[in-house]
Amino acid sequence: MNRFIPIDRQSDYLFPPSVEEWLPEKHLARFVVDVIDQMDLSALTRAYAGKGSAAHHPSVLLGVLVYGYATGVFSSRKIERATYDSVAFRYIEALTHPDHDTLATFRKRFLPQVEGLFVQILLLAAEMKLLKLGNIALDGTKVKANASKHSALPLRAQPETGTTVEGRSQEAPGHGRDSG
Repeated sequence: MNRFIPIDRQSDYLFPPSVEEWLPEKHLARFVVDVIDQMDLSALTRAYAGKGSAAHHPSVLLGVLVYGYATGVFSSRKIERATYDSVAFRYIEALTHPDHDTLATFRKRFLPQVEGLFVQILLLAAEMKLLKLGNIALDGTKVKANASKHSALPLRAQPETGTTVEGRSQEAPGHGRDSG
């Protein structure tokens, strides 16, 4: 007799009723939101003219970008998808779901400000001993290599010609100098 956990898809709550309850206390998404809430974003908020439809708050857009960068999600389309799939992204964007065009436009329009704010977040995280900052050096050296998938194959002899696939000659068995 099989025993299974009962399935109830008609329940009232599939998630906790509050977004606050979705993540553990020490989650990175909470850190990102707390830090951005303490930052001066007035330069970003003043840039909005107030015309047209309501805009996403710059703290939300900055938060999803910073969290995306911190977790290795860089594409605006992947970040948009994550606002539907990831609980952490949902917590940061407070269920507003900015689309990829909005994220890309925000990133392009405010790139210098976003860079400066991102550095501030990294420095604060380093002060709190949450990460270790260091230097990475790339010298740009180019190395010629043969990365062909065919070069790793063993040499095979062609029966008629006695040559290999790569065109090098190979003596057939019994036809070499040592054969009697």
